Amino acid sequence: MCGIFGSVGFEPDQQRIDIVAHRGPDGRGWEVFDSAKGPVALGHRRLAIIDVSDAGLQPMCDASRRYWLVFNGEIYNYVELREELGAKGEIFVSESDSEVLLRAYMLWGEDVLPRLRGMFSFLIWDERDRKLFAARDRYGIKPLYVVTTPRGVAFGSEIKQLLGLPGVSGRMNVARVHDFLASGISDHTSETMFEGVRQLRGGECVMIDASGHGPVAVNPRRWYPAAAGELSISEGDAADRFRELLTEAVRLHLRSDVPVGSCLSGGLDSSAIVCLMSGMMGSGAGGAQVNTVSACYAEKSVDEKPFMDMVVSHAHTVPHFVFPKAEDVFQRASDITWHQDEPFGSTSIFAQWCVFEEARRVGVKVMLDGQGADEQLSGYHGGFSYYMASLTRQWRFRQLLRTMVERKRYHGTPVSEQMRLQLLRLLPPGVIGRLRRQHRALAEHDWLGTALLRESGNPRTALQLASDELGLPPVTDIRSLCMTLTYGSNLAMLLHWEDRNSMAHSIEARVPFLDHPLVEFSLALGNDHKIVGGDTKRVLRRGMKGILPEAVRERRDKLGFATPEQIWFRGPLRGLVEDGIEKTLARYPGLMNASGVRSLAKEMFEGVRPLDFTLWRIVNLGMWGERTGATL
Repeated sequence: MCGIFGSVGFEPDQQRIDIVAHRGPDGRGWEVFDSAKGPVALGHRRLAIIDVSDAGLQPMCDASRRYWLVFNGEIYNYVELREELGAKGEIFVSESDSEVLLRAYMLWGEDVLPRLRGMFSFLIWDERDRKLFAARDRYGIKPLYVVTTPRGVAFGSEIKQLLGLPGVSGRMNVARVHDFLASGISDHTSETMFEGVRQLRGGECVMIDASGHGPVAVNPRRWYPAAAGELSISEGDAADRFRELLTEAVRLHLRSDVPVGSCLSGGLDSSAIVCLMSGMMGSGAGGAQVNTVSACYAEKSVDEKPFMDMVVSHAHTVPHFVFPKAEDVFQRASDITWHQDEPFGSTSIFAQWCVFEEARRVGVKVMLDGQGADEQLSGYHGGFSYYMASLTRQWRFRQLLRTMVERKRYHGTPVSEQMRLQLLRLLPPGVIGRLRRQHRALAEHDWLGTALLRESGNPRTALQLASDELGLPPVTDIRSLCMTLTYGSNLAMLLHWEDRNSMAHSIEARVPFLDHPLVEFSLALGNDHKIVGGDTKRVLRRGMKGILPEAVRERRDKLGFATPEQIWFRGPLRGLVEDGIEKTLARYPGLMNASGVRSLAKEMFEGVRPLDFTLWRIVNLGMWGERTGATL
């Protein structure tokens, strides 16, 4: 895990790599080349994980000095690839996965990408042909941003590396800010919240030709299609296969030359990873115990420590607990925002920051995490509406009634409310859309109803925008929902937050649930084995039988790494939140309807309506502007 930078045409500036020194405190490299389009610069900050010797330093070149690599991530199947390349006569001078990647590219070119099993973003400069190749892993686990101006093109691991380059305005991208304020979604398109700064999407690559004169052309293409096959399989066979694939993914993700631990929330996903890790590392039998780090709270409504304790006891881990405090939220928020580069959606990102901070304190350099399971397995309770709509369309009313009863039993959702929502879904889509818009304008005081946001906003929802950009089917059922969440929207945002929070503390975060054979299997299950009755992630629950403590495997509540935000905002943080709202309104006058924002906040503070993440989004937008200088 590292920080990379590359540019063609811009004046070389080593500050572009040094500004992300937190991503790589173990080494620094910088090389400059000539081309017809101007200077070509490659920079690297190294976090040493595999082969921690100087043999892994970058930019890394082959013996002929034709190919030069800067790489961020891990190739988990580097051992197998190394053996395959060795059989073809390749000789290695290091034990690093970086050298395996470089030599594999030299042999197979762009066709190397489907052979890679891992998380990565990398740049390879071909000194002979004067071409720069850039690529990002299948699901966008590792970031890669790009700007293009008349001066040239530049790539970076973080947006801050690209701001200030000639031709980069630093202005707000109002359309994407609208999506963030309205729905809390970001990273759902190739655009960022900065005008002119884009990202390669997961599964994209691009070749930059610097051999001739004229403007630089940047035309990304998809090397990994956002698609899912169809698989019909029994529930028992699905559970067995899922367990095999997840076990293999965890085994590969344990490859490291530095200490490995895990985040533990007490939920299904992180608990499954911890228990599998424990079995492989030999905890409790003279082997290395798993270090787990967890965030806990005194507020019982969001505290999962009882479930964490069950996993710790079951897996014989070495537990470390942090207790995020309300008074620290605003003290840390500015620094977190600077590291995130863009506004973030809730104070849960602060809690995640505290977890990685503690991991660094206890000396764990690699942390496995459970990101990705909810998206491919429909783990969010919002998936029930799509599941139940499918049952209604198929006239499966017995299963529909069972689902309603089990949701009431497991999650407390009244049957009458579920029936009302199902009846609404029988209305034509246009009527539903009008009702939602009318209700939103009335209930939310039209706080986004300014001319600026109306002109920049998109009539499509963030979910629809994500589906359309990648050519995915419209979200109508569990299958299409999982595809969009995995490839296009929610997952990309969560990976962004995790990458920045972990790298801010020089920690490598790994996500075994995003091992691509496992993802492809899960998505191929379509509408089956995910939501069944009142159960979410059914195939994971079945597959982890005998591995997870039963009380954890059978839990149905969904907290989603929450903080006691409602209690904090109505209590000790209310004054700071109100002040933050006013600062945002003053910094960006005319962006939002100020009276509507104040009315909305007042009702949330006074309990007239539920206090959701909207207020934090408004506050954090102002913090982002203050810390980054983003202008309207």
